[in-house]
Amino acid sequence: MKKTALFITQAAAVAALYFLINLLQNALLPGTTSMAIQFRFAEALCVLALFTAAAIPGLGVGCMLFNLTMAGSLPLDFIVGTVATVLAASLTYLLRHVRIKNYPWLSMLMPVVFNAVIVGWELTYYFNTPLLLNMLYVAVGEAAVIFVLGTALYFVLERNKRRLFQE
Repeated sequence: MKKTALFITQAAAVAALYFLINLLQNALLPGTTSMAIQFRFAEALCVLALFTAAAIPGLGVGCMLFNLTMAGSLPLDFIVGTVATVLAASLTYLLRHVRIKNYPWLSMLMPVVFNAVIVGWELTYYFNTPLLLNMLYVAVGEAAVIFVLGTALYFVLERNKRRLFQE
């Protein structure tokens, strides 16, 4: 019972953080969370899947809620974006123990790859623009956030993981 309550609490906290960070970013820097080259600062939270499985539903729910409430989102983005986020978080979690030079490179690549492919396809579907170009745009924005903000967050959490995350 305690583990279930902890899991639900962690997932809800991740969902709320993801949603609020995007909401704040969109208010302060309009368009940066929904353009072809987007820099969703909240995507840095994908590294939480390295520390707890609760990040998987948390990121998915946070993404879905933001995309549902975001007026500039594409009509099916609440489904397509959520699927990309959940798949990326799931593989991030599954690959969390794979390290190259003590860094989870493969895990960190998962949000970049899944968002590039799935959201890139979505942009092509809606705007009839070149798929590879859309994938590149999404990958650039996602990689910048994951490998800068996400890496910084990863090292802070890695140092304090025993106090923050218990599974």
